[in-house]
Amino acid sequence: MKIRNFVLGMVRTNCYLVTNEETGQCVLIDAAVYSPEITEQIRREGLDFRGILLTHGHFDHIMGIDGFRKEFPGIPVYAHREEEVLLTDASMNASADFGRQYTYSGAYYTEDGGCLELAGLQFQVIHTPGHTIGGCCYYLPEEKVLFSGDTLFRESIGRTDFPTGNSSQLMRSVRKKLFTLPEDTVVYPGHMEATTIGDELKYNPYFERTAPRKMSDL
Repeated sequence: MKIRNFVLGMVRTNCYLVTNEETGQCVLIDAAVYSPEITEQIRREGLDFRGILLTHGHFDHIMGIDGFRKEFPGIPVYAHREEEVLLTDASMNASADFGRQYTYSGAYYTEDGGCLELAGLQFQVIHTPGHTIGGCCYYLPEEKVLFSGDTLFRESIGRTDFPTGNSSQLMRSVRKKLFTLPEDTVVYPGHMEATTIGDELKYNPYFERTAPRKMSDL
């Protein structure tokens, strides 16, 4: 598996082109804006583009969808079911606040614990509400890779002051669903640098490093 990061858009969103080098197929994790560079990369290498996986519905992760679907007609878009409210409402996904209203209504919706088999890879869907109500991460257990969107960053977490955000939910999501993954899992976040689960257990200032609080306390 090959992972290439393209930093796109006004808030420098990480958009990941994930390629299965055995099958020659690829998927894109998030689509901040349309990128001719990504399209050229796909075509130059003769890759079979199999879909766009959205970690959540904020404008800086979705506004490139139409551009990619124009270049690659019929490409499916996937998101967690709870995120439909953001994808289809420009005020909820914050695009209305940044000069261009954008919505998308054609997504295929997934469920927590589901598995998307795309490009010969298995992407496990982990619903991690908190940054948004339907935010999710995509975990590839065989590769020990997690695409965390804006749920977990290097020594930080996503903000919760946008519509449907909830700080208690976010803390629970990270503790219960992400910090239980193997510590050598590499985390590719929606912004900033990659990290690992082990490093976040040790160094993330939002979580106690010793004697973590019980889940019931959150």
